[in-house]
Amino acid sequence: MSSPRQYLKLSPFVLLLSLLLTAPVAAEEPADPGFQKWVQDFRKTAIKNGISGEVYDRAFKGITSPDQWVLDKAAYQPEFKAPVWQYFDNRVQRRAIERGKKEKQQLQPWLEKIEQRFGVNPNILLAIWSVESSYGGILDNDKVMRSVIRSLATLAYADPQRKKFGRQQLLAALKILQSGDIDESHLTGSWAGAMGHTQFIPTSYQAYAVDIDGDGKRDIWNSVPDALATAASLLSNNGWRKGETWGYEVTIPDRKLPAGKLTIGEWEKLGVKRANGEPFPRKDDMAELKLPDGRKGPAFLMLKNFFVIKRYNNSDRYATAIGLLGDQIGGAPGLVKDWDRPFTPIDSAQVEELQRLLKEKGFYKGEIDGKAGSGTRKAVRAFEKSAGVEVKGYPSKEVIDLLQSQ
Repeated sequence: MSSPRQYLKLSPFVLLLSLLLTAPVAAEEPADPGFQKWVQDFRKTAIKNGISGEVYDRAFKGITSPDQWVLDKAAYQPEFKAPVWQYFDNRVQRRAIERGKKEKQQLQPWLEKIEQRFGVNPNILLAIWSVESSYGGILDNDKVMRSVIRSLATLAYADPQRKKFGRQQLLAALKILQSGDIDESHLTGSWAGAMGHTQFIPTSYQAYAVDIDGDGKRDIWNSVPDALATAASLLSNNGWRKGETWGYEVTIPDRKLPAGKLTIGEWEKLGVKRANGEPFPRKDDMAELKLPDGRKGPAFLMLKNFFVIKRYNNSDRYATAIGLLGDQIGGAPGLVKDWDRPFTPIDSAQVEELQRLLKEKGFYKGEIDGKAGSGTRKAVRAFEKSAGVEVKGYPSKEVIDLLQSQ
């Protein structure tokens, strides 16, 4: 749950002066006649789809141009694909695990109620909350949380590849406003319209949103119980199996294994065993072998619930990260076999130390956030080049040692 902002008590004069000095001056975007005509024309489509003219006009009040930031994000295609170890290090890390455990204690009555209703493991819901919005932390970031109406209208009007998506989601967002679950000033989301603590696009919200706190509104923006229950609703409606895990870390024999799904018992006959040495609880479960990092990294037998998590985000990496993070929030140890990496890994606190050292030496200008993103890697490469060592760009213990020695 996001912490409330803290304000100093200032005299009216000092407060006014501080606001004048520190408030950013927003550059007003010029009105776009073409966009305004599109908005007026789309009004007819919205009304045909059951949106009242009053709701439509209120939703678009003050929106006179597309959001260029949204178009920039939509057009950005990163050339760098994160290696497996980096993807998981940035999501399954100590800070996320500790925060998840604290939230679990604080939300225990709600989590029990959600589990009783939907049968979904609370640890998985907390992991989704962490990965999707940093436990709600991104919701306070005005740079990435924008008007959902404007963002989707921008895509529908100006993005050839996402016009259909933008129109479909915009109609759904207008229906959300019409339902009264949220008002237009608080209907915020990512550049593609993902909303709230658990980042639901409008059509998914319509299909799965839940008012579990009983206030009459399905509020995934301000009610953490509603947001977690909505995630549970999605998983439950897509076939989540109560009381079962998502997968097992395993060891595999040094020979070719079949693709596709076999029973756990059949995998055992092929030499596949649990990495922690414990027996498999159900031999008849169907499972698929996944090697996210090849044979040099950890191996997994993935069960039904793994594929259900993929209905949230259709990515093997995503579903594996959710499963691993959820397990560790629940108290399970980390992986038996680490990811295949060419350096000594560091945790989020050590990444912060690395970022501080790089900033002190003038190589890093980003936030001290403990996340080894592209900015941190770029700074590491610049430092390594200046130090006359092989340029690798890995945030690692070796780089911290080198920084501290200079």
